[in-house]
Order: sequence, then structure tokens, then C-alpha cells
Amino acid sequence: MMNLLQPYVLSFIPIFVAVDAIGNIPVFVSLAEGLNKKDKQKAIAESVTTAAAMAVVFMLVGKWVLSVLNITIFDFQVAGGALLFVIAVRLLLPGASKFLLATQHDKDIGVFPLGTPLITGPAVLATTLMMLDTYGLMATFISLLLNMLIVWVTLAKADNLMKIFGVGGTRAFSKIMYILLAAIAVMMVRRGIVGMLVR
Repeated sequence: MMNLLQPYVLSFIPIFVAVDAIGNIPVFVSLAEGLNKKDKQKAIAESVTTAAAMAVVFMLVGKWVLSVLNITIFDFQVAGGALLFVIAVRLLLPGASKFLLATQHDKDIGVFPLGTPLITGPAVLATTLMMLDTYGLMATFISLLLNMLIVWVTLAKADNLMKIFGVGGTRAFSKIMYILLAAIAVMMVRRGIVGMLVR
């Protein structure tokens, strides 16, 4: 039983870290300030739908795009890992975070900046493709959908969660996620380099 569940668990965790559902809560609260309940629900639906669609499309055609460009999966692992590491480091540094996007106030926040790049950005795209190559289509697809469901629930309950965690708590949780993201990035680079050497 555990062997059957292992690919799903191992693919779920990196995607969960990359999506950072908890870390997106303060951004959503700031962006959705002044919106009525109906507009908030619309923004949540649009953001999750956009994020999921982007990730699924990239998951399905990503390898084809790489083959057209004559890029091996090992090349992508190194490049994707390096990109994830840079993103993680930038988000860990003071004053360089995605909270800067919270200055935008628009009723059409669902697609941008919530759907992309906050929920599904370069980190999620790179991680999804890596999980697809490592654990297969079914495990990656289900893990992605579960993470999008978690995002939907956290955004829908954003106000309540903010009362529990507070801004400081959500930021602290995000910092831990970014450290894990940096570690995953190093792992991806290592696998890519090893793959190149033994190919």
C-alpha cells in the first residue's frame, strides 16, 4: 500500500512547496480588499482555474517543447533547479518578495497576478515537469489537482486563516517553504548533472 502511495506523496510535497498556498493568503487579502463576496468568489475561481490550466498544459506539452528545442530533460533539470534556487533565495531575502504585487488593486485579479505568477509561476511549472519525469503522469496530475484544491480552500477561508496565523505567521510559514524549495532546487540540479554524466 505504501509503495503505491509513495509516488503520489513524493510528487505532492514539492508541488505543495512551490505553490505556497499559505504564503499567498496575505497577498490575496490585500488584492481583494474592497471587493464584495461575489467578486472575491469570482477571483478565487478564476485564479485557481487559470493556475491549474497553465500547469496542466505545460505538464502535457512541456516535454514536446523541450524536444523541439533539442533540450534534454537533464538540461531542464539543471536550468529549472537553478531558476528555483534563485527564486527561493530572492524570496528569502528581506524586501524581495511577492508581497510587492499586493499594490495592484483590480477586480480582474484572478488571472493576473493571482493565477499567474503567484499560484502557478516558474517554480510550479519547473517542479511539475520534474515530478512528471520522476513519478509519472498520474501521480503528478493528481498531486497538482490536490494542490489546486488546497489553494481554493485556503483562499476561500483567507480571512479566517489570517485571524489564526496573522501576517507574521503566514510569512514565517512561507520562509520555511522557500528553504525547502531551495533544497528541492539543489536536488534537481544534482540529478540533472548526474544524468548528464552517466548518459
